[in-house]
Amino acid sequence: MASTATTSQDIPPPEFRELGRRDFDPVWEEMKQWTLARSGDESDRIWQVEHPPVFTLGLAGKREHVLAPGDIPVIDIDRGGQVTYHGPGQLVVYPLINLRRLKLGVRALVEALEQAVIDTLAGYGIDAANRRDAPGVYVEGRKIAALGLRVRNGCTYHGLAFNVNMDLEPFQRINPCGYEGLEVTQVTDLGGPADPMTVWRDLQPHLLRRLGYPTP
Repeated sequence: MASTATTSQDIPPPEFRELGRRDFDPVWEEMKQWTLARSGDESDRIWQVEHPPVFTLGLAGKREHVLAPGDIPVIDIDRGGQVTYHGPGQLVVYPLINLRRLKLGVRALVEALEQAVIDTLAGYGIDAANRRDAPGVYVEGRKIAALGLRVRNGCTYHGLAFNVNMDLEPFQRINPCGYEGLEVTQVTDLGGPADPMTVWRDLQPHLLRRLGYPTP
């Protein structure tokens, strides 16, 4: 009897969408509603977006980690994790993916996203690593990418914030991801490209490979 098991070649490749610079709230609502309406047969989507300055506080977030937001809004949202900052020059990636179809658990998804960032940075000669105790990607102890996800009906939204070429000062107004004194860094300060779209295009093949999609 022929096997009916799903292989990577049976999985449709994701649709990459570039949203430009958009406010956080409408993008959050759009990805949430699209995820809740999924039938399971449609292709996954991976969105790229840049947000105006905003702090987002996850489900486990504590207001005490928001030290001095000033004129930057703070939004309580439905992803995991603590507080982080989004702003111009940051590459934000939202993988709207069907975990069941890819046969991925949440921990495996987190590690795949982290490793895609690590692979991309390696291409720029930047040595990065993840941490089992604190999701994200780090360069010499400084955080360069943060992750926060929500899973509904076996599908994900929210995702990855990758610092490329931004004003890092707002990170001093919070305890990033709930860690007091955690330093952050970005690609351009480490000798990599200054254009987030260049990093985005370099990241895409690593995302496909690490998430288990068929590659050309």
